Amino acid sequence: MTTVHERTAVPRPSRGRGRPRPSPAGPLLALLWAGACAVVALWWYDTRSVVGLAGWLTDAGRIAGLLCGYGCAVLVALVARVPLLERRIGSDRVTRWHAMAGRYTVSLLVAHVTLVLFGYAAQDGAGIAHETLSVVSDYPDMLKATTGTLILLAVGITSARAARRRISHEFWYYLHLLTYVAVFLAFFHQLALGSDFAGDTAARAAWYVLYVGTAALVVWFRLLTPVRLNLRHRLRVESVRPEAPGVFSVVVRGERLDELNARAGQFFRWRFLCDGMRWTSTPYSLSAPPRPGLMRITVKALGDHSAAVGLLRPGTRVWAEGPYGALTAERHTGRKALLIAGGVGITPLRALFETLPGGPGDVTLLYRASTTGDLALGAELEAIARWRGARVLYAVNGADGTRPRFTADSLRKAVPGLTGHDVYLCGPPAMARDLYGALRAAGIPDRRIHHESFEL
Repeated sequence: MTTVHERTAVPRPSRGRGRPRPSPAGPLLALLWAGACAVVALWWYDTRSVVGLAGWLTDAGRIAGLLCGYGCAVLVALVARVPLLERRIGSDRVTRWHAMAGRYTVSLLVAHVTLVLFGYAAQDGAGIAHETLSVVSDYPDMLKATTGTLILLAVGITSARAARRRISHEFWYYLHLLTYVAVFLAFFHQLALGSDFAGDTAARAAWYVLYVGTAALVVWFRLLTPVRLNLRHRLRVESVRPEAPGVFSVVVRGERLDELNARAGQFFRWRFLCDGMRWTSTPYSLSAPPRPGLMRITVKALGDHSAAVGLLRPGTRVWAEGPYGALTAERHTGRKALLIAGGVGITPLRALFETLPGGPGDVTLLYRASTTGDLALGAELEAIARWRGARVLYAVNGADGTRPRFTADSLRKAVPGLTGHDVYLCGPPAMARDLYGALRAAGIPDRRIHHESFEL
């Protein structure tokens, strides 16, 4: 590890710290799996017997269809931006759940369509093509269901990593919004043709509660809450300042911002209402603790949208949603903390570096960058270190381009008593993976490694 600079400073009294709240992730996952079991139990309760190949195919398709319908509701609920999920579990973790559930749901959709069509074809003694045309044209609400199926398949295909790399974020995002349309179209098909709901008032009522409840979450948290936030707080760009090559800080002014209860380490989804930027909403972390009437983000030019941030003019209106994210001081479980930032990952950790509880020598920041010129916010980090008695370590490439290696031994040497630290980690995915392995090898338990990814 190449250490360029280190400063310690005058001691400062430690701040108080409350006991960290347990994550609701475990109970929530248990609840979701219990819902899936209840869906299978519904099929079991309504099925007296399964006879013959056609029966087995059709009933397997029924199970897949029920689970797919349940999965659609779960998919939408996970991205409804419910504060309990976004702030206690973390947007990145919830997004990974959404992606995994999406793969399962699309697979169940394909299985449902395939198994039911082959089951019907076996039952009628017809060819699969003839049976498909017959089902689509003759069964109630099947045209709606077919449209919804095609939309869900398109969303699934464009969400694959290989496809995501070839399409713009805006195209993917707006196509993804059609998921709501697909779920709406499929809902009526489920009630019209689902034998598990025919004549079963309780099952139909439960399905209505599931879907109407999910729709209510979306309307409240993705529509009404952002509208209220922006009408009430009236955000505008206050100033733009360069921090490093291709890195800019944007100060946003608003009214009654203390009501947002935003915390260091969290982020908002920002939409700047000017030409070329108003149609894109991008997550950027707060790079400083919120001040009265002011919030600040720091952005590195990594694409067209982020590059345009440096050209924003004071007075530009801002549409924001948040705050989101769980990379906050609430995760702190001990007295000491190590913050490890890579590149633009310094932004949430710079805010945490100022606000994490701890006394002199309790907090250490390790900042990884390619060159010294890429070390953004360096003067602020040094000032905070002097103010609170913390340490700042820099790891940059050598003069010959050699990259510092993060190993369990090098981390233990750089940070005495490493195993007694909570670690906050934010940086590029490859760096985060390597560091996670090194930290685990150094003896730090998983529950004390706090990481949030912004590949949303």
